[in-house]
Amino acid sequence: MGFSDILERVPRFLRSFYFLAGLSFLVWMFLFDANDFLKQYDMYAKWQELQNDKEYYLREIDMVKKDRAELLSSPELLEKFAREKYIMKRPGEDVFVLVPQAKEPE
Repeated sequence: MGFSDILERVPRFLRSFYFLAGLSFLVWMFLFDANDFLKQYDMYAKWQELQNDKEYYLREIDMVKKDRAELLSSPELLEKFAREKYIMKRPGEDVFVLVPQAKEPE
């Protein structure tokens, strides 16, 4: 049983030049190309992550816009915000910041 006998057992269309050229092209594109499947999958995963980040930041922007509109509409809320966030005070007032104690390990 020689090489020619084995070659004769392979169907004719699998031995054609066009099939072999196409198969080698597909193997090259799927495995060795600069944009192979692994890189495409990594880029898709990164794109999904960036889409999630985009949605998060858009929600945060909407929340900040809402807070800003509330603060600019009411001087009382603006004063409360300034006192709580930036520890601002009126002239002559004393501000005490209470910091909880950390528990000591036993």
